[in-house]
Amino acid sequence: MPNSPRSVYLRIPLLLSMVVLPPSVQCGQASSSVPPAHVFFRVQAPPADAPVSGRLLIFLKAGSGDNEVSTSELNPTDTWVCAREVRNLAPGSSVEVDADEIAFPRPFSALQTGIYEAQAVLDVNHQYNYRGRVPRDWVSPVVTLAGWKPGLGTEPELSLERRIVEDPQHAEAFAKLKEAATSDVAQYEEFESPLLTRFWGRPVEIKAWVILPPGYAAHPYEKYPTVYWTHGFGGDINGGLVNGLRLYERMKAGKMPPMFWVMLDESVPQGTHEFADSVNNGPWGAALATEFIPQLERKFRMDAKPGGRLLNGHSSGGWATLQLQVNYPEIFGGTWSTSPDPSDFHDFTGVDLYAPSANLYRKPDGSPVPIMRADGKVVATMEDLARLEDVLGPYGGQLASFDWVFSPKSANGAPEPMFDRVTGQVHPDVMAYWRDHYDLAHIVESTWRQRGAALKGRIHLIVGTADTFYLDGSAHKFEAVLKRLGGEPHFTYLPDRTHFNLYEEDKDRMALYDRIAAQMWEVARPGVKWQEETQKGK
Repeated sequence: MPNSPRSVYLRIPLLLSMVVLPPSVQCGQASSSVPPAHVFFRVQAPPADAPVSGRLLIFLKAGSGDNEVSTSELNPTDTWVCAREVRNLAPGSSVEVDADEIAFPRPFSALQTGIYEAQAVLDVNHQYNYRGRVPRDWVSPVVTLAGWKPGLGTEPELSLERRIVEDPQHAEAFAKLKEAATSDVAQYEEFESPLLTRFWGRPVEIKAWVILPPGYAAHPYEKYPTVYWTHGFGGDINGGLVNGLRLYERMKAGKMPPMFWVMLDESVPQGTHEFADSVNNGPWGAALATEFIPQLERKFRMDAKPGGRLLNGHSSGGWATLQLQVNYPEIFGGTWSTSPDPSDFHDFTGVDLYAPSANLYRKPDGSPVPIMRADGKVVATMEDLARLEDVLGPYGGQLASFDWVFSPKSANGAPEPMFDRVTGQVHPDVMAYWRDHYDLAHIVESTWRQRGAALKGRIHLIVGTADTFYLDGSAHKFEAVLKRLGGEPHFTYLPDRTHFNLYEEDKDRMALYDRIAAQMWEVARPGVKWQEETQKGK
């Protein structure tokens, strides 16, 4: 799941297979004998030097006067979206988009007469589901449609006039940030993995920013514990550096013990690989544990033992670090996973995936399955998320990312979808594969005799009781399994905290890191006062 809403800086994404819903399904009503006429938009190609390709998206909502028309996770049905793939669209030419064919939340012909505003976006590299609008995408000006009656009159026209470029202020701020990442503070590491390169048949790298403990150069014989951190859905290597430099300042200020923080990048075009060994994404876990970590430990003075290798991540990164601890208990000495994606598939954001006729869209009583809540109210359903993702594109989305990590490979080489994107029905055969390979509660319980001793007391999980994506439910179930096995779990449920404010205390958005890091130090250096080590580093 994402680290924060799209309105901040991360994205909730999309599904694996593009599905065109018939109007009767999309509208949630029985088809009439005379279906309404389809709505069409005409979009003019940009003044580019060469033909352009990508996913052409049209965003429309009621109102006027905005500079941008986009979607909102907290109000997903407020903005209507339609899509069409375009190939080699010549400069200055135009293309017609059927706004009823691939549309969310319903075909545009279902709209009533009113005042609307529309904007077209050409998603050149099919990244919208993960990153939203990015440099090199093309956009049109926002056009106001006053008194518009869908399907009647002249087709609305949109022109892709402007190519998105990086915000100069953002670029300048990040450049200054990188200037602060001097070699005594942070070092960029990029390692070509033999395992991943062999799997993909092309060079594949593991990337990370290594944040050094303050005073590292001044103490040439000192070794330090290492934390392996990874981001949630929507994150990337740049976000890792930003977060890492903040952690360095906390260590330097004496709020946290001096340790290495390896800020790993788990983003790929398919979403997040979560450092899991997958038949679709490749052996990312093995590559990290057996190739990258030994490489780092040869270069830096890191504790090359389980007690000195610790894990932390939030959201999808929380699940990634949980599974690394479970699957590589001989490598890592403990994980502190926060708000992780579901670790027990008996509660997959509220759905028991093992129940007879399990459905991701509807509860047994027929009511919709929620996926997001805010201030105690449901703001989006799982069906909203799935269908919006399908329209935005069948690549790089949250649900598609789950399939890429968890699912078996189909005959055509793509991951098998775990559920039907039209009906929400769970596919039991795919679910059985998910259970055996990625349901962490099931894996721990079925292999406790082999790995229990190495896992006992090493699993720490922190989640809010008001988690935005209902992830506290799965945590309770996983904790119950660990307690029954005698696994001595350390689970903390922070009252009223959401997915996005879990780390905040007294207006300090990163305060929870201090508590986590202190607990890690106790594992790595039992009985040693880290405040004294911090003073040595100054």
